[in-house]
Amino acid sequence: MPRHDDQPKGRALRGRAGRNKGGRGSGRGSAGSIRLWGRHAVEAALTNPNRDAKKLWGTREAIQEMLDAHDAELPASLPVEYAQAADLGRLVARDAPHQGLVLDCAPLDDVVLDDILDEADGRTIVILDSVTDPHNVGAILRSCAAFGVAALVTQDRHAPPESGVLAKSASGALEIVPWVRVVNLSRALERMSEEGYWRIGLDGDGKAVFPSALPAGPVALVLGAEGEGLRHNVAQHCDSIARLPIASAIESLNVSNAAAIALYAVATREG
Repeated sequence: MPRHDDQPKGRALRGRAGRNKGGRGSGRGSAGSIRLWGRHAVEAALTNPNRDAKKLWGTREAIQEMLDAHDAELPASLPVEYAQAADLGRLVARDAPHQGLVLDCAPLDDVVLDDILDEADGRTIVILDSVTDPHNVGAILRSCAAFGVAALVTQDRHAPPESGVLAKSASGALEIVPWVRVVNLSRALERMSEEGYWRIGLDGDGKAVFPSALPAGPVALVLGAEGEGLRHNVAQHCDSIARLPIASAIESLNVSNAAAIALYAVATREG
């Protein structure tokens, strides 16, 4: 794969290049890195000033289209190689839709809950209890970005790591929505309550019907894994447990669909 050294000149994409910071993450990238693929995920990572990019592979067409879309050039310190689509396919998960772009980068730095609460300004927070499918978490991040959510909060031991699969499902939202990982969700929910958040757990057996359970103030939406739902201690730290008004013919919705519906209801509530 030849070095890509004839790119057009212009302003540089903002992502930091060439640094290898420690942190969370897993994937098939080099040591201490994760590998992202797909146009939205790669573009968002390269334009994120908090993301350290290490190396970019891509087809000539995909790289040029990305640069043209941003009227930009890549950072001079970022190693870049042209590759054929078939070669890129060997860099990512089997049958992954790389769309001609693959990026090695460092995981994002940890985010502290108190920092989020200081800056949230009453915006909704989404909490996931034992949701471990990266496709679901990625899709929920995408909905969070669409509805201006302040942060996604998960428990370290019961959530997927950053990965190419998750980033592709998030379609760029991994770089937009702060992702807070905590040791104890119940304590995190207590902290949110102290800041005036009304904590609503979504569960098919909830007595209240969402969105009638919505208050006027800040909301923390708590969603559990499909099938198992919210764990007892997490549910006990919610101010109310509500169910979505779906037909009895369907037992439940996919958790990412439920999150999108609930976030829309919060965003469009009156008062």
